[in-house]
Amino acid sequence: MSSSSPVPPDLPPPLLHARSAALWWGLGLLALVGASFWSLDLQWAAFFAPQALSAMGRFVGEFFPPDLSAPFVAKVAAATLETLAMSAWGTLLAAVAGLVLAVPAARRETGPESGLDGGRPWVRWPTRWLLNALRAVPELVWAALLLISAGLGPLAGTLALAVHTSGVLGRLFAEALENAPPGPAQALRLQGVGRWVVLAYATLPQVLPQLLSYTLYRWENNIRAAAVLGVVGAGGLGQLLAFHMGLFQMPRTATIVGAMLALVALVDGLSYLCRRSMTR
Repeated sequence: MSSSSPVPPDLPPPLLHARSAALWWGLGLLALVGASFWSLDLQWAAFFAPQALSAMGRFVGEFFPPDLSAPFVAKVAAATLETLAMSAWGTLLAAVAGLVLAVPAARRETGPESGLDGGRPWVRWPTRWLLNALRAVPELVWAALLLISAGLGPLAGTLALAVHTSGVLGRLFAEALENAPPGPAQALRLQGVGRWVVLAYATLPQVLPQLLSYTLYRWENNIRAAAVLGVVGAGGLGQLLAFHMGLFQMPRTATIVGAMLALVALVDGLSYLCRRSMTR
């Protein structure tokens, strides 16, 4: 009676080996970075020249002291609240639209028992192309386009954030739905429950913390994007920044930049606390 020795598991090749995919990907990345430095023709010597450093020092010195007069601080506070509202509404609209688009865009190997349209490629692929198109266009371009119909002000900025973020969250939500454990959904389908009820009571509850985490992370990014969108006239701190910086009013510009930093830090902290509370 012969005993067969156990077959050793297939281990990946060492990193410094010709068969290692990670080695070739790393070398390709290094070659790409090297080609980027060569094609950009970066003038590091001119950047660190004494004249350039002196000019930069004088420019930074013009920001101090910031303008902390009561009327201007009140104006900055109103613009800060406008930027916060733009990011919050844009993210909320994007989360709703992203979830609506993620359901037909998600593919499940288990088919319709998950409550998704996993067996309908004629629905899935056009939806995925739409999500790709929405997130391929930057927020600044969306804002410039929407200014034509919505006019100057926060409405164009809010819609621009919502359109771009819908594409980002839609793709992330679809991947979360695809990776949800199929067991609870299959159990409900065996009981004769419809696909939309399965989606609402089996699939979504499993991925809801992940969806909220993605939404909060995108809210952090939209705070920064909302501050930039004002440059094209979409309201908020960005519009105030473009106006005063264009007039070379550096003390007032410093106050606006400080408000941006405080707002980003506040939203980052709130988002971190929310994500931490969901993981407990």
